[in-house]
Amino acid sequence: MKILVCIKQVPDMESKFKVDDSGTWYDRADLAWRMNEYDEYAVEQAVQLKEQVGDSDLTVLCIGGDQVKETMKKALAMGCDRGAHILDDEVSTKEPYQIASIIAEYAQDKSFDLIFTGMQSQDRGSGQVGILVAEFLGLPSVSTIVDFVYEDGKIDVKRELEGGVKACVGLSAPALLTCQLGLNTPRYPTLPNIMKAKKKELLSIPVEDLLKVEARQETARVYFPEKKGGGLVLEGEVDQLADQLIQILKEKTGVFA
Repeated sequence: MKILVCIKQVPDMESKFKVDDSGTWYDRADLAWRMNEYDEYAVEQAVQLKEQVGDSDLTVLCIGGDQVKETMKKALAMGCDRGAHILDDEVSTKEPYQIASIIAEYAQDKSFDLIFTGMQSQDRGSGQVGILVAEFLGLPSVSTIVDFVYEDGKIDVKRELEGGVKACVGLSAPALLTCQLGLNTPRYPTLPNIMKAKKKELLSIPVEDLLKVEARQETARVYFPEKKGGGLVLEGEVDQLADQLIQILKEKTGVFA
């Protein structure tokens, strides 16, 4: 079985963010970096499947500058067999459609049986890339999975819907799945596996070799939300509170004017 898992390097969400000089993304200086949280669930599920099936080959793919190799090494230490690094120092300027096309261009002739991605990235949060990859490749896909069972090419998953509802979906490989919180518990790489990861193949491919489409959308501006004023606590008897509330509504909205 051939498996592909796609990951992204993102800033630690506890970092102090600043908007960059272009005004369209965050300033990358002085940030701590990590694997996107949702991608950790994707890696863990891909490794579990590899261990279940046995005779499997698991590739981890990441797009970015040389810096992302450190995050890829964690995936290799978790159990991936090889790394495909798409070298792109300007990845933050590309929109989800382009990112998906790059991944699909890499994967199209490699006959992957299953592709795992995170549900979304923690920095951009579009939730589009995985599903777009499936569309480019003509594969069936299921998003936001929180349970996964594989047997003889048949896949049974549960996906999370609004309100805590779970939907059961069955499909056959080849397919693409995007992974959500609660699917599994990602393992911590052991020291021996960290050492082994240093010897695994990590091939860099220039993004120019894979990018075949033009952008369909662009980021106009990135900004921090405006701070809202504090709430107002009303005290007193019920009839007094009602009078106070009506007076406030008159002043703020003119509804009862």
